[in-house]
Amino acid sequence: MKSITSKLPHIGTTIFTKMSKLAQEHNAINLSQGFPNFEADSKLLEMQNQAVKNHRNQYAPLSGLPKLNQAVLDKANSLYGSNYAEDEICMTAGATQAIFTSLAASIHPGDEVIMLKPAYDCYEPAVALFGGKPIPIEMKAPTYEVDWNEVQDKVSSKTKMIMINSPHNPTGKVFSEADMQALIQIVKNTNILILSDEVYEHMTFDGRPHLSVAKYPELQSRSFLTASFGKTFHVTGWKLGYVLAPKLLMKEFKKVHQYNVFCVNHPMQVAISEYIADKNTYLNLPDFYQKKRDQFLSLIQNSRFEFTPSEGTYFQMASYKNISNEKDTDFTLRLIKEFGLAAIPVSVFNKDEKCRKMIRFCFAKTDATLEKAAEIINRI
Repeated sequence: MKSITSKLPHIGTTIFTKMSKLAQEHNAINLSQGFPNFEADSKLLEMQNQAVKNHRNQYAPLSGLPKLNQAVLDKANSLYGSNYAEDEICMTAGATQAIFTSLAASIHPGDEVIMLKPAYDCYEPAVALFGGKPIPIEMKAPTYEVDWNEVQDKVSSKTKMIMINSPHNPTGKVFSEADMQALIQIVKNTNILILSDEVYEHMTFDGRPHLSVAKYPELQSRSFLTASFGKTFHVTGWKLGYVLAPKLLMKEFKKVHQYNVFCVNHPMQVAISEYIADKNTYLNLPDFYQKKRDQFLSLIQNSRFEFTPSEGTYFQMASYKNISNEKDTDFTLRLIKEFGLAAIPVSVFNKDEKCRKMIRFCFAKTDATLEKAAEIINRI
């Protein structure tokens, strides 16, 4: 066999894999890929170990363990005033699988999918795989506001879906009430679906609320809401998440899900179903990560980088325009090789990969790691 016609001919290895690999090769401090370098709560780990010992190691139900499903439904309905029912939830192998399967279940060849850039890099390839056409709209740097008039202008008879992400990766932007109301007006009296990536729902700062699509009946009724236990509970390697969607959409989601992964990790579902009973495990996260953000920004406040404090997520954007005229891909490569520090070049998420001299740091790290990273940043 000499060749195969690629369905994604222009797609290479994800930037996260590249930067983490380079960080390892050069023994650099890794503030690139979005994962904590501290351990999860020992209580959660022991619950998972106990589930294994209790022989909870065979297939879980397709939709997820009933106990965990009910806990998540109670959480969402309590936090957002929604009314999700037991047949409107499905556990997934991480939020990326939830996003992929949502698109697989709903996007047909020729459908247009509006997405806001910079965007997490799985969005466009997944849309393209199913014959959809990504319609990128650039958020307005440096504040990364959404021009909803431009979104409205891009809506056509072929628009099948609008993809949103708040709190937003990589910018740290958190949608406001005005943003949500603008979205409601755009989809009103249409059949447009929403795919809402809410993996950082419990990481908002300075008193900002997370405005989930679940909070708005006009949006809940047309939305796939994707979320991540891995992000929330510092166990990204568990690859465990979920999707919430109205019954009509969930029925189609499960048709694909059953032939994609069928079900997801059983003992980990058992552990989280027990762990999540304590609401503080997620309600305390905003304070926890705001302290991380504030510590990091305090440590680098005298550096030559420019930044506006992140509104949410565990990422901080920083401009290096006062330091170099290099492309961000070249600048971050030099950071690794010359300074021993890994960050993410934001252009890879932008429309047409436009470079705005912005890079992304992950501050979900131990105090010691942040202090060492700051020493390097302050030398640049």
